Amino acid sequence: MKVELKKYDQSWYSRGRSNLVVLIWWIVQGSLFRFSIHNMYSWRNFLLRLFGAKIGKNVQIRSTAKFTYPWKVIVGDYTWIGDNVKLYSLDNIVIGSNCIISQESYLCTGSHNISDPYFGLVTKPIIIKDGAWVASDVFVYPGVTINEHAVIAARSTVTKDVPDNMVYAGNPAKFCKKRNIAEKIGNY
Repeated sequence: MKVELKKYDQSWYSRGRSNLVVLIWWIVQGSLFRFSIHNMYSWRNFLLRLFGAKIGKNVQIRSTAKFTYPWKVIVGDYTWIGDNVKLYSLDNIVIGSNCIISQESYLCTGSHNISDPYFGLVTKPIIIKDGAWVASDVFVYPGVTINEHAVIAARSTVTKDVPDNMVYAGNPAKFCKKRNIAEKIGNY
């Protein structure tokens, strides 16, 4: 058998909104969202909510972040999403509270079945739980859960779930050490 892309079919897949809503979102994201000034977090959160995203309180999303389908995204309170982060939300992306998704990271919920000669679409949700930090330029595979207070080091590729309070690094990301969060003492 050989790959035959002319027979590719994703008619079963639902974007979750009509083509017109998708088009309007892409126009809004490329203009009103993208060209808002640095600290207009409330404005960008408003736009995302307008298109169905569930955004918690005091969330800071940079203007260069990109959301494929915001209605498939949930972000908890006090979370930061950095510059040029891509949320390829063909499936649901759930990000907890007090999380950091650093610049250039890519959360990818869609891929293709490499055994299928028609290269069928595969989607799986991504879950990032409270207090997790996805550092710069990290790629997160479809179906991955990053558990509470886990840290993914810069430039890592996450192909499997990451346990609570663990630091993972590399390609593919592997266990490095346990994360110990100190109690705050004084004003440091």
